[in-house]
Amino acid sequence: MKKSIVKNYLYNLSYQLLVIILPLITTPYVSRVLGPEGIGAYSFTNSITQYFILFGALGLNLYGQREIAYKQSNKKEYSKLFYEIFILKTICLSLSIVVFYLMASNYTRYSQIFYIQIIDIVAAIFDISWFYQGLEDFKRIVIRNFLVKILGVILIFLFVKSPSDLYIYVLCYSGTLLLGNLSMFLYLPNTVTKLKLKDIDIKKHAKPAFILFIPQISISLYTLLDKTMIGLITSSDAEVGYYEQSQKIIKLLLTIITSLGTVMMPRIANIYAENNSKLINKYMVSTFSFVFLFSLPICFGIVGIANDFVPWFFGEGYDKVIINMIIISPIIVFIGLSNVIGTQYLLTTGKQKYYTKSVILGSIVNFFLNILFIPNFLSYGAAFATVCAECIVTLVQIYSIRNDFNIKYIFRKNLKYLLMSIIMLVIVLIEGYFLSPNIISTVIQVISGIIIYIVLLIFTKDENVFNILKKISKHF
Repeated sequence: MKKSIVKNYLYNLSYQLLVIILPLITTPYVSRVLGPEGIGAYSFTNSITQYFILFGALGLNLYGQREIAYKQSNKKEYSKLFYEIFILKTICLSLSIVVFYLMASNYTRYSQIFYIQIIDIVAAIFDISWFYQGLEDFKRIVIRNFLVKILGVILIFLFVKSPSDLYIYVLCYSGTLLLGNLSMFLYLPNTVTKLKLKDIDIKKHAKPAFILFIPQISISLYTLLDKTMIGLITSSDAEVGYYEQSQKIIKLLLTIITSLGTVMMPRIANIYAENNSKLINKYMVSTFSFVFLFSLPICFGIVGIANDFVPWFFGEGYDKVIINMIIISPIIVFIGLSNVIGTQYLLTTGKQKYYTKSVILGSIVNFFLNILFIPNFLSYGAAFATVCAECIVTLVQIYSIRNDFNIKYIFRKNLKYLLMSIIMLVIVLIEGYFLSPNIISTVIQVISGIIIYIVLLIFTKDENVFNILKKISKHF
């Protein structure tokens, strides 16, 4: 029996909400204890570490999730796939660790942090969340992540007390990441069947995984390279810190949108394997509406509260985060849409060449705009480049599906969410003008913004809201 999309989404969303709530607890503390320089140093080194994880994983996470989804009804076949992909991934990441260690040994400024972050690459070897995602078994992933995140928060509050504790902060993050990934192996004996070593063939997965790896490299250029380039061009850990903190808030909220895509990808892949194009179309149109329904008010809401939110949340010395948050906020809409089109549809239906073209073009735009704007505008320049890159990716992907879906109908149908979000923004900005920057004023702005948006939706008899309310009412 296929697992419920709603149930999987709620599992995934509950974890994403945890991901949002916990940083709301730890970020103000860590920002004040480590300061912009400490946050920037961690962000810069972590961006470099992620390159080695990216190159070591060789696109196998995304490839593995898709292939497992294709075979999720055949235990013997998906078990064979798991062993083959896991072994290949282990070999590649082990080589990456060796190269990373050699790099860290020659990078004296951050060598100690880099040595600790070797744990991150080891953790990537044991990250088998792709396997459970392919099986649409989100419950186990959520439970594991929930416990590990809680442990990480406790350790940070117990041991990170001053700027000199940056290394402890990195160790808390890396150590709990490894522990969480190892814990997922506890479920394996009951999930996969045993195989003989002679039946395993890892070579056949290298080429198709590498094809998916190419767009992932391109994506990294505007998700990781921006932090790296800020650090290299400005030589300022603080500027990296401003950018990191603004992106952190934006991307935490973005998980509410992308969590549905995480759930839908294996489902679409499985439906595609069954050649049910009508059902794929139905799911896609519904997901588009979901993205517009939530991404637009979140985007405009960030613009409305940024000026009052940043001073009390991050503390003194983070004023630049305000403008950065406002500049970056549109990526919530762009990434939400590209997640639906690219990850959920193009990659799962054999049209990944269009996905690859879009992200390569986006990475090129991002790289050159970073070179152009970072020297003069510092972190603001990187923020602007990121928005432009995400916009290009989304537009190219929309163009690539113009013959598969009625794009004009989809945008026309969801235009009302833009109008309602603008009305909400105006009211929230007026409130902010009369309120002082503190937690109470932010709570007032957020709650009033949500109420205004919902009232407008109910007043216009929005079918998506009524469907959500109908489903909620069934549980009471």
